[in-house]
Amino acid sequence: MPRRYPLGVMEVTFRPLSTADAARRAAGLGFEHLDVTSEVPDDESLAVPVGDRFTMASPRPGYSSGAPPEGSGNWERAVKAFRRAPGANIEAWPGSVIGSIDKIRAFLSEVPDVRLLLDTGHVATWGEDPCELVPYAGHVQLRQARRGVPQALEGDVDFSRLLERLRACGYAGLLSVEYFDLPDLGLGLDDPIGHAVALAEQVRPLL
Repeated sequence: MPRRYPLGVMEVTFRPLSTADAARRAAGLGFEHLDVTSEVPDDESLAVPVGDRFTMASPRPGYSSGAPPEGSGNWERAVKAFRRAPGANIEAWPGSVIGSIDKIRAFLSEVPDVRLLLDTGHVATWGEDPCELVPYAGHVQLRQARRGVPQALEGDVDFSRLLERLRACGYAGLLSVEYFDLPDLGLGLDDPIGHAVALAEQVRPLL
């Protein structure tokens, strides 16, 4: 039998709801876990289990954290910080120090105890194929996108092929849908929840 992957959703999709309210909304929409920020206490009871945890501060073992932006010395600082956080996941994004497949591979070769938070939307936005990065993934976020368009319902991500690749590589982690309305970062979206639900309906038959 092919492996079945639980499908969750990222807390940011439900902003400005609290984490507890986001978990209740996620459960009502059929999601199986909620990715949260590290500030959520371990003992907090939510309507769905916690999936991945994110920290916005320094990288921590067992947590996910974004790569720093491109800039003088940022590569070296990121290598040093993530070497202190074995078991962490690093998230690549357009404009980050690891904003290409080649850079991701180079970074992970320097920090072999770290895995990639594979955000399919980010990779498609900078114009490459997220399927190539599956072997490095410690956590996978699903979002449809295409070159220069970070959030969409139609785009370049082949989710059927992605799932085939995940199974072929023995990926044992979680999958989480992520859309967001972050206009201050140039990532505005009128209906992130609607987009997340629509993508979940596309992906669930593949799981």
